[in-house]
Amino acid sequence: MITVENLVKEFGTKRAVNGVSFEVKPGEVLGFLGPNGAGKSTTMRIITGFMPATSGRVTVGGHDIVDNPLAAKRLMGYLPESAPSYSDMTVHGFLNWAAEMRGLSGAARKDAIRRVTGLCFLENVLHQSVDTLSKGYRHRTCLAQALIHDPEILILDEPTDGLDPNQKFEVRQLIRRMGEKKIIIFSTHILEEVEACCTRAIIIDRGAVVANGTPAQLKAKSELAGSVTVRVHGVGVDAVRSKLAQLGVAGKVSAQSEGNSVSARIQPRERGQGADLASAVADVVAKEGWRFDELHTEEGRLDDVFRAITKPDTAKAAA
Repeated sequence: MITVENLVKEFGTKRAVNGVSFEVKPGEVLGFLGPNGAGKSTTMRIITGFMPATSGRVTVGGHDIVDNPLAAKRLMGYLPESAPSYSDMTVHGFLNWAAEMRGLSGAARKDAIRRVTGLCFLENVLHQSVDTLSKGYRHRTCLAQALIHDPEILILDEPTDGLDPNQKFEVRQLIRRMGEKKIIIFSTHILEEVEACCTRAIIIDRGAVVANGTPAQLKAKSELAGSVTVRVHGVGVDAVRSKLAQLGVAGKVSAQSEGNSVSARIQPRERGQGADLASAVADVVAKEGWRFDELHTEEGRLDDVFRAITKPDTAKAAA
């Protein structure tokens, strides 16, 4: 596994990483989420041995990244920020060099290049110079070098940066498949990627971990989690608001007219009462004979949680 213990990184008087600790086990895809400048890339650079920490400890597969860096780095594939590569090489030449650097030779090297070329959809540009590639193809070429030695651990910094929607979908599917057997940590500020790929997510803000959990656990922290939305016809907005406010499990009730219908949102009086509230609302709709075309329980929204805990002066530890 990867173990990060009380990691601190200072650049002069600026503390970019402030006491970050977490573990990642095989079969986990960990999304490293945070606003720009939160410390995501710095933390990943320390984990991969790209830069030293000011204090704290990182172990990768049981190897301390400072005391035994080569053994730790052999286990990892790393896609850095901005996808660096050698622009005067062809894609094939770059991957061949990366394979040699990873100790692959002969048939094993050829097989590795063939495998990552297919995984990253590089067949059409394999003999093209890197400096002529689009940003998306350049990024996929660098992703391919991270996969070339079939590592047990992948550290990916913004793996879908610069990709079009189809390419993003392909990379997310690839991450999900590989995550069944490997340890994967990838940083992003795109919330939909966390829900699409991750088994767990950490939100980091101003260098510190402010939330840690599965996407479902994080969404459950949303103010809207458990609220019920209903849309009904043939009844006035005041009547809807009055009837729903009388429910014992109902907290805040908001309702508004929308053409010939009324849309209402009812928040539960207490967290965890979403199922009871939905049942109670359905009973009212049936008893009053209201015609309805929508009734659902809100599971929570990751973007609400993200904004709430990364606002200036309001972020607080919620791990």
